[in-house]
Order: sequence, then structure tokens, then C-alpha cells
Amino acid sequence: MSENRELTMDDYLAMLRRRLKVILIPALLAPLAGFLVSYASFFPPKYTSQSTVLVEGQKVPDNYVQPVITSDFTQRIQTLSQQVLSPSRLRPVIQSLALVKPDEESKLIEDIQHNMSVEPVITSMSAAAGASGAKKKKASASQEPVPGFNVNYTDSNAIRAQKICNAMTSLIVDENLRSRAEVAQGTTEFLSRQVEDAKRAIDEQDAKLANFKKQYMGQLPGDVDNNMRILMSLNSQLDATTQTLSRAQQDKAYTESMLAQQIAAWKSSQSSTSPVTLEQQLSQLQAQLMTLQARYTEDHPDVIKTKADIAKVEKKLKEVNAAAAVTNATDSSDKANVAEPAEIRQLRLQIHQYQNVIEQSTLDQKRLQSQIAIYQSRSAGSPNVEEQYKLLTRDNDNAQTFYKELLAKKSSAGLATSMENQQQGEQMHILVAAGLPDSPSFPNRPLFAGAGLGAGLALGVVIAIFLEFSDKSIRTEKDAAAIMDLPLLISVPWLGEDEDDAADNGKGNARRRFWGRSDPASPKDHENVEV
Repeated sequence: MSENRELTMDDYLAMLRRRLKVILIPALLAPLAGFLVSYASFFPPKYTSQSTVLVEGQKVPDNYVQPVITSDFTQRIQTLSQQVLSPSRLRPVIQSLALVKPDEESKLIEDIQHNMSVEPVITSMSAAAGASGAKKKKASASQEPVPGFNVNYTDSNAIRAQKICNAMTSLIVDENLRSRAEVAQGTTEFLSRQVEDAKRAIDEQDAKLANFKKQYMGQLPGDVDNNMRILMSLNSQLDATTQTLSRAQQDKAYTESMLAQQIAAWKSSQSSTSPVTLEQQLSQLQAQLMTLQARYTEDHPDVIKTKADIAKVEKKLKEVNAAAAVTNATDSSDKANVAEPAEIRQLRLQIHQYQNVIEQSTLDQKRLQSQIAIYQSRSAGSPNVEEQYKLLTRDNDNAQTFYKELLAKKSSAGLATSMENQQQGEQMHILVAAGLPDSPSFPNRPLFAGAGLGAGLALGVVIAIFLEFSDKSIRTEKDAAAIMDLPLLISVPWLGEDEDDAADNGKGNARRRFWGRSDPASPKDHENVEV
């Protein structure tokens, strides 16, 4: 084959016709060799036993009881298979089945770990459900579109493969039931501990909030408006008390001035009716009477008038002495007060009342000023207290929300645990027990023959390519033109005895003489002369 030009499809077809025998011979012999190799002693037969487990969803709707196990179904099956393949689980099974001698148990355990497989069963309906569910939220464990799984075990002994497959299937089903119950119970216990911790956290937050309210009573965010109203009321009361105090002080001063005037007038009038003055007047009148009696008779008008004045003075003196005797047991100030007129006593009472009003107003003023200072300090510290209060209430609300969520989850977990204990959740049932295999699963002789066919075809193609590329024959005018690098003038085909004998067959002769594109079985194609 010439390597100096570009090959066309006709060239490749011509190569295929020329090397067809080289390709077909290995392709026909290799499948037979592969089929015979499958019977060789170094390929011992192995038997595979298979059981089918049906997975039923929980009987209680998910809207009422949420399952505690929501992991992927395939992942859970693989986890179960790994758990049952542990030596601690396999050894009792092997001993109960009495399959091998005690010294061969370790080897059988390794064989089981390598030769057992679990495959999910996916039907057309479950696949369609899975495709539609992929567009939605992730489905829960009871909604997964996997109806079950197959347990396969391969062994050199068919009976032993069947026994081990059935035993491993039962072990997986029992392990699933036990693990679901443990998970449900563990979830409930965990949530119970979390609820207790959350309850303690709530109690601590409540205690902190109560102490804070007690410490800053009246300064909480809800008291700001009330404090402002009280502060305005206290200011109004302080203004009224101040006005009352000022008015009482003014009234007291005025009344005291009036009292001073009344006392001065009363004292001036009181001096003329005092006992000493009356005795002096009586002595003067008696002396005057004696003088008149010495000069005049008893009927003289001056003597009669003087006697009448003496009688009047004596009467007044008796009255004054009688009043002094009545009030002799009281002190001097009380004596004066008793003797004072009603107007003076009324003024003194008014002054005393005004003094009480002044004292009470002063006390009220101080009290109101202290209260105003308290409420002003509360108003000034309210922003800082409000910030701290918000932090405490936020922590308290978060703790309350977390506690309520944990209570709901605990209740749901309790229902799930009860559901698992009553076997109302997801259940696995052995649908098809492992059967006794009637034919070995390995070696797969059709597969060996198919592999031989593929290897033979590949070998034939490689040989054909090698022969074609190692052949330097000139077969067509294109090859000649490419090799000699000269223009082609004429091509003379080979005309031999075989060509003469085939002259009667126009179709075959014409096909053989057409520029070297002849039957690959004809050896004359290698003898064309081209110039």
C-alpha cells in the first residue's frame, strides 16, 4: 500500500476485501477457544443463590407520625450489609449452620465478606416515581421509590450458597428491625435529655429576668410612658404645692400683722381695767368722798355721784378678782389667752393653721422634689436598661422557642418509638427465599465465547492492518502516480489465460480489468503494469 497519498473509502473497501480471510479466521477460532477455556480446571464453577426482600412502608401516614430514620434507602441497606458482615455476627451464624470445621471458620468469614452483595430492586414504576420526586423535595424513607432489594451470595458449593444466603437475609431483616428500634429509642432518650437541659436553661433565664425586673422596677421599657406621665403629674403637684406654700406664708404674715395690731389695742384697753388701777381709782374716790363729806352733806350731788362711782369701781374690782381666781391654776400665758378677746384668739388660731399648712406644704415639696429626682433618674437610665432588657428577653424568647421545638420533636419521637415497638413502621419481609442454584454463575461460558469473539476480531484486524501496511504493491494508477511523482499516460492491465477464459463473462471480465479494482481473490491484481 502506498503511503504517499490520501486513501479514500474505495481504498479501504479494497483492503477489507483483500484481508477478509485474515480477519475471519481468528474471529471464528477465538470464540471456540474461549468456550473451551471456560472448562479449564483453573476456572472452578461457582454458584450464586439469590433471595428477595420486600420493603413495606410504614402503616401510619407521615402526616401523623414522622419516621425517625430518614436516610437514603440504598445507604441504609449498605450499612445493614456491612453490619451483618462483621465477624462477631457471622461466627454464630456459621456455627449454627455447621457448614465448616472450626478451624475453617475464618476463611469462610472472609469468603462471605467478599462474595455477598446487596442490590436494590428498582422497577419501572419506582423509577418513574423517583424521576418525578427528584423535582420535588427530598422524599422521606417511607416514600423512596425502592420496593426492596436482592441478597446474592456466591460459593463453590450450591447447597452452602443457599444456606448462607438465607441466613444472611434473615440476619439483615432482624438487624433492620433491631437498629430501627434502637434508633427510635435513642432519639427519644436524646431528646428527653435535651428537653431537660432546655428546661433548666429556661429556668435560669426566667430567674435572671425576674431579678432584673426587681432591680430595675419602674425603669423597664414598658414603664417609660408611665414614668413620663407620673413625672408630669409630680411637676404639676409641685407647682401647686409651691403656690400653696407661698400663699400660706403670705396669709400668715398678714394675719400676724393683724394680730399684732389687735394685741396692741387690747393691751391698751386692758391697762385701764386691771386690779391695780381699779384699787387706785377706788382709793382716789374714797379720798375724794371724805373731802366732799367734810364740806357737804350726804345729799349733795357731788357726794352722791362720788358714792356711785365708788360702788361701780368696787363692783368692777370684784369681777376682775373673780375672773383671776378662776384662771389661777393655769400658767401666765393661758391666763392672758383666756382674758384675750375672741378676735385675738381667732387670729392666733388662723396663724397656727397657716403654720401647719406651711409645714405640710414644705414636707410635700421636699417629698415631691425627691420623687421627681427619682423619676428623672429612671428616665435618664431607661435607654441602657432597655438595651439590657431586650437582650434578656431575646435570650428568654429563644430559650422558650427552642424548648417548644424540642417538646414537639420529643413528642414526635415518642410516637415514632411507639410505632416501631408495635411494628407499624417500615418493615422488611422475605418475599423470595434463596433457592438452590441449578447452574453455575461462573464461569459464564457464553460470556467467555463472546470475549473470544471480540479478541479474535481485534487480532484479525491488527494482523490485516499489519499486512496491508507492510505490502508495497502498486495496485492503482493513483499509487503509481504517487510513487513515481509523474503524470499517468496509460494503464495496461494483465491479460493472461484466466482472462481469456473469462472473456465470455463480460461482467466478471469488466470488473477485473477496471483499473486494478478487481476481485481480491484474483491473483492477477498484483501483476498490473502501469506507466
